[in-house]
Amino acid sequence: MSTATVRTAPQALRRLSFTFAGDGSHAACLASGADDGWYVESWRLPEHGEAVPVALAPPDGRAESLRSQLVALPDGRVLVCRHDGDRHALVVLSAEGPELPLAAMRLPGLRMLAMPGPAGAAHAPVAVLLGTDLRPATTVWLLAADGSAPREVAELPGLHGGGVWLDAAGRLLALDRVADGMVKTVVLDLELGTVTPLLELGGSSNDRLVLFDPATGFGMLRSDAPGVDRLGWALIGGAEPVRFPDCLHRPGRLLRPIALAPDGPGTEPRVVLQVDHGAASSLVLWQPGSGRLDGLAVPPGRLGAIGHWSPAGLRMPYSAPDRPTALATLDVDALLTGPSPLSGWRLDGSAARGDGGRWQSARCLELAGPAGPVEAVVYGGEQWLSAPHLVLALHGGPADAWRLEFDPALQRMAAQGLTVLAPNQRGSVGYGAEFAMAIRGAWGGPDLDDVLALLAGVAGQRAALGLEPPALFGVSYGAFLALLAAAHAPAGTVSRCAVVAPFLSGARLLAESSAPVRALTTRLGGDRPIDDARGPRDVLHLAHRLRTPLLLVHGDRDEVVPVGQSRLLRHELLRLGRTEGADFRYVEAAGAGHELLAEEGAAVLHELLAGFLRTGRPA
Repeated sequence: MSTATVRTAPQALRRLSFTFAGDGSHAACLASGADDGWYVESWRLPEHGEAVPVALAPPDGRAESLRSQLVALPDGRVLVCRHDGDRHALVVLSAEGPELPLAAMRLPGLRMLAMPGPAGAAHAPVAVLLGTDLRPATTVWLLAADGSAPREVAELPGLHGGGVWLDAAGRLLALDRVADGMVKTVVLDLELGTVTPLLELGGSSNDRLVLFDPATGFGMLRSDAPGVDRLGWALIGGAEPVRFPDCLHRPGRLLRPIALAPDGPGTEPRVVLQVDHGAASSLVLWQPGSGRLDGLAVPPGRLGAIGHWSPAGLRMPYSAPDRPTALATLDVDALLTGPSPLSGWRLDGSAARGDGGRWQSARCLELAGPAGPVEAVVYGGEQWLSAPHLVLALHGGPADAWRLEFDPALQRMAAQGLTVLAPNQRGSVGYGAEFAMAIRGAWGGPDLDDVLALLAGVAGQRAALGLEPPALFGVSYGAFLALLAAAHAPAGTVSRCAVVAPFLSGARLLAESSAPVRALTTRLGGDRPIDDARGPRDVLHLAHRLRTPLLLVHGDRDEVVPVGQSRLLRHELLRLGRTEGADFRYVEAAGAGHELLAEEGAAVLHELLAGFLRTGRPA
């Protein structure tokens, strides 16, 4: 058994999967540097002073998986669940000692929930495990961090998600049960192994508890009992009805309760909520008696939808295009009444550029689309349209979006002198259900219309300035969309096209992919054909129309989009008489998965992509 390598981690460029210890004394996340694999970071969160991250690198040099689950423990250790198919290895990482294996479990799905409160006795549980197999059932275990085997406490009929503690002792846990097409919150007594109903607002409504204060009984819930999905509040267990304040209903915007003020009993609850709309997010403070939302002055960017509020302040992950993800500490009262807009804001652990420069900033703007405005994140300042080299970047998904946050791939392009226009065309999330569902059953339909309209407008304006057309870049679904756009765009509209992990059509993806990807494809209607003048949305049938210089990149261990999709396109291009190395270049990254632009060694691929998008030379 080897001791993990420990180092301070000021140069992490990406962080995700943040989790907070039950008492808020520590946090943990997955982190990676410029060209490193993913590793675990443990953050000490003192009552006064800066939050301090420490990297816990595996002793044998292997990288953590992006799918690893973390639980931050109150003593600074981190519980890690490493997934490999249906095999799950649970270990504890520490800055002081060796990695401690806890258990190896085999089942289709496993999720961890941290216990509430400070550290308990040496053999006390530190996490709840929720396991699912091929049956419609959920098995629950308690896990200690002393090396003992997980202790099974219940087997619950139906699938269960969520997880909100109803007491500080870690006995009563609210879970969201999925049954008969509905979601209802139930209470699991971990001592008795029994389940009782908690929220039953209507016979056919979906009712979920999302926040609870054991000291006062104040709870916030999300329910569609009022007719649409809304946030409400109640004193759980009391006689008063659930209330759904109008100020908490903002169509087209997602409100997420983040944390409750640590003011204690006898005071009116104060809740900070994150408001997501489009590429950016903001924070508001709400009190049940106020009937309004008070905005908190935070910098433009993207917040992490998770936080912990203690007397030291509210701590949340935060990122902006020129600020790699780190932990922000917010003094909520100072943000409301302080002498300057950001007098109550501090960001700890955000990496500065090592070359003496600074990261490129970006902003949001709205462009005219064929069915309404299309928001885009733009790197390149006010003169982006007249830049020498412009890239139209298409996000993956399809249920995804570009966000106003640090993105290593787009930063690498900006550092290479490229201006980047990253639109959230129809089908992107963050603009309401109608916008997101516009492509359900129509992959390559309304979203392709938006992309082609943007290409035509931008290319036309650039032609008038004597500039080359924009280049296209896309990843996964965005790569599929970029290839469709390159095939359908009029001559002189696209200068070159670089795609990463593309699939060729929804039907071809459905035929080759894993069960989870097939389920997602079917749910979003990706297998349904579109019957219009453009014909089938099958890149293979359109390969003869791909005339611009093309770069194809795919990982040979891609678990989401099989590498056979890109291999098939390569073979078709060769059959059509295209010359590899001149007309197109195919790069198969050995050992890389679907997230190959975020894995170890990704800097080489970033450099390759940025160079190609700037010059068009495939070699």
